Amino acid sequence: MPLTKLDRASQIAIRDCMGAKKNEKILIVTDELKREIGLSLYENALSLGHEALFVEMKSREINGEEPPEYVAELMKKFDVVLCPTAKSLTHTDARRSASAKGVRVATFPGITKEVMIRGLNADYKKIAALTLKLKKRLEKTKVVRVTTTKGTDITMPIANRKVIPSKGLFHKKGESGNLPTGEAFVAPIEGKSEGVFVSDGSFAGVGILKNVIKIKVEKGLATEISGGNEAEKLWKMVSKFGDKGRNIAEFGIGTNDKVKLSGMLLEDEKVLGTVHIALGDNKSMGGKVHVPFHVDGVIKQPNVYFDNKLIMEKGKLLI
Repeated sequence: MPLTKLDRASQIAIRDCMGAKKNEKILIVTDELKREIGLSLYENALSLGHEALFVEMKSREINGEEPPEYVAELMKKFDVVLCPTAKSLTHTDARRSASAKGVRVATFPGITKEVMIRGLNADYKKIAALTLKLKKRLEKTKVVRVTTTKGTDITMPIANRKVIPSKGLFHKKGESGNLPTGEAFVAPIEGKSEGVFVSDGSFAGVGILKNVIKIKVEKGLATEISGGNEAEKLWKMVSKFGDKGRNIAEFGIGTNDKVKLSGMLLEDEKVLGTVHIALGDNKSMGGKVHVPFHVDGVIKQPNVYFDNKLIMEKGKLLI
């Protein structure tokens, strides 16, 4: 039978993005909501000659909620783990523990068939080169500032913080990230971000925004969230977790030229020409806030400054 587009995307994920070698064992962790993609990855792992195991668990309630303990234990026993799940396993102890053991892990939070096909038929060598270039620039930067015509004006100190390139090639022991991917991101220093950010693209847990969500930031925490029903929905999610939920957790820049704003954050935060700012957990990215909650808001056509030097103008990279 000829390969479907989904088969091709699955094979790119396993062979190119994960760099899986013939003798490596692959674990697929999925749930009832993402079974089709889980099975495609499993069947293509087998057809590429791998020993593979398919595990389906009950879908989690929120992003960052831990999988069952027996799944977490299994994740440590394979060379490569692929997690197409409705709720993200990226910021979980299960994923962190597997990575610490040297397992290469790709998470596909909220993935759909369309996003899988669109996002994984990209040139990951090109994406990786741009992502690494941004990483190097961010590492030399003390303060990031983002402004937009819609009212964003926020400064985020990042001096000496680890910058993570999610470049879509996870070939070394312990490397992990999302698929599809393409972003360089960093955890701003806790308690130091100041200003306002206005998300006009999409927000995790809310989807594509009909109205902008305006977030006032003081001493590294979101202190006010305004903008109608969507903002109310976000505030309800955030306030369950107290100050930790309001932490400015991440600043990231998208580097994938094939994806588009779809309302699914996995794809939206990777769009070239956008940046995103997240609230909640930043432990996975070298920060100090550990909470089972992490939501990103996408900002379109931003101006981005690294230490007062303009590196992106209205969404166009100048480097």
